[in-house]
Amino acid sequence: MFRFMELPAPKHPLIAFIDFSKIPFTKRLPAYKVVCDFYQISLKGDRSGFIKYGRETYDFQEGSLVYLAPEQVVEYSPTTDVLADSGWSLFFHADLIRSFSLDKKMKEYNFFSYQTNEALHISEKEKEIIESIINKIEIELDSNIDDFSEEVIVTNLELLLNYSKRFYNRQFITRKRFSKDVIIKFTELLELYFNEDKQKEYGIPTVQYFAGKLNYSSNYLNELVKKATDKNIQEHIHYKVLDLAKSSLLNTDKKVSEIAFDLGFEYSQYFSRFFKKRTGMTPVEYRNIS
Repeated sequence: MFRFMELPAPKHPLIAFIDFSKIPFTKRLPAYKVVCDFYQISLKGDRSGFIKYGRETYDFQEGSLVYLAPEQVVEYSPTTDVLADSGWSLFFHADLIRSFSLDKKMKEYNFFSYQTNEALHISEKEKEIIESIINKIEIELDSNIDDFSEEVIVTNLELLLNYSKRFYNRQFITRKRFSKDVIIKFTELLELYFNEDKQKEYGIPTVQYFAGKLNYSSNYLNELVKKATDKNIQEHIHYKVLDLAKSSLLNTDKKVSEIAFDLGFEYSQYFSRFFKKRTGMTPVEYRNIS
């Protein structure tokens, strides 16, 4: 990125910041795909526009933050301006945080695996908070490096990610109508999966299955469902399987192994273990007691 934009090398080998509004550069990126080995946080600037969530379109004039993890493929279209607006990008390598507690917390920040259309849409107030942290990181990068430089940078980076997590939580809550529509579609897909006996051929459905059907990343859909229902997707799937298992045990004379197969379990012992973990009884005990 720095070479393409004819910029000087970053001041720190493991973290860099680009403020596009300060760069006298007007090239357009060609159409190509690139895999970056850095984490990347980018803000789309003040130019108004729209972003689509499923079939719903939302204005995102106030700014959108996109988070990318290492090894993710980034695709630039022929019309993508490098200087599309007054946005910025922050890049940091995993080695920067390796010796800090933040390294172990990175898995909590699921938004790094969200798709671009699941960006974080922030208000002007939220933008001020984010950019105040970015400014502190910038100041540190412009200062002479000392024994505390990386600790200060990583501390602010963690603060930035924690605020991002909070703002995403707010976004899930404020988009209630959108969330309700997605929950209805997810529920319908779950019912349809078992009504059509797909589990007999493909096994118990996964989070990835529903994410693909609804065109969302697995983490985003999972968190959206959990925020709206207090249960994640796997819990909904397990509840459905358990309900079907109980009905079959009480209303049919099928063997446990047959019921296990009907529900999508490869081996009956997996089903028995699943059932006992959730009811405290084996399938046979449940049938006999009931």
